[in-house]
Amino acid sequence: MAKNSLENILFGNACILTATIFWGVNYPFTKALIPDFMSSAGVAAFRVMGGCLLFWLSSLFIKGDTIEKQDFLKIVIGGALGLFGCIYLFVIALDYGSAIDIAIIMTLQPAFVMLIEIIFLHRRPDLTEYAGLAISFIGAALIILTGHTGTSHANDLLLGDFFAVCAGICFAIYLVILQKPTQKYKPISLLRWVFLFAALPGLFLVPDLPAMAIWKADELVPWLEIGFIVLCPTFLAYLLVQPASKAIGSVLVALYQYLTPVVAALAAIWMGVDHLRWAQVVAMLVIIAGMLLTNWGKIRQRN
Repeated sequence: MAKNSLENILFGNACILTATIFWGVNYPFTKALIPDFMSSAGVAAFRVMGGCLLFWLSSLFIKGDTIEKQDFLKIVIGGALGLFGCIYLFVIALDYGSAIDIAIIMTLQPAFVMLIEIIFLHRRPDLTEYAGLAISFIGAALIILTGHTGTSHANDLLLGDFFAVCAGICFAIYLVILQKPTQKYKPISLLRWVFLFAALPGLFLVPDLPAMAIWKADELVPWLEIGFIVLCPTFLAYLLVQPASKAIGSVLVALYQYLTPVVAALAAIWMGVDHLRWAQVVAMLVIIAGMLLTNWGKIRQRN
């Protein structure tokens, strides 16, 4: 029994660690493509349409669940507004900003989820959660206020940070709206529909595709990068989260997201698309401290 339990724990940690690495590497890979090989609209279109295709192809080989009619409105909003909005704004953020800054700001998603629950679901957190929320936003403010120095790989850090915040809010909407359907349906069954409704607004980005330089690229690297972005952080990472949650619990899975900016920073520095500033390290630690305090407050409130 102990052996099976240990194997289960190792499996769960391996799943979420793999997903975290995929998400972290996604930042510099996307940054490397824009604007030399692809436009922001082009990367977003590839992600939502490629993800949609992969999920529907997978559903042909995996027995899925039937989606109940009352859940389709949530799926439409979650896909068209939450997921598409997050992916599109995220890519625009990387076009303007620093890959490391964006990765750090995106760790604020739990804070945005909490704010949405407070405003729209009338949830009442305790003082510990409010304190953690305030500390996290101080970390985000540090990133925004110290980003004026710029880098050779960023056009407008402040604008990039703004779009990153908007992307985080969209993904928070996605998480809140699809919270119950996520628990009810298998990942493939739900995500094929979510990505379908994310791909529909993505059709408006198609006219931008023919003009992209990647079609005329002599090297294979940009195609490998966009292939990785579609397959790994867009498709496989989403599939790995649910088995990880079942094996080690949602709290530990949530804590892994704080490794994402670390992976993103290491990959960005190695690829030469960004460099690390002391303010980014401090902001990362402040945001993590705030989110850990918030999670502790949630656990204490439940108990």
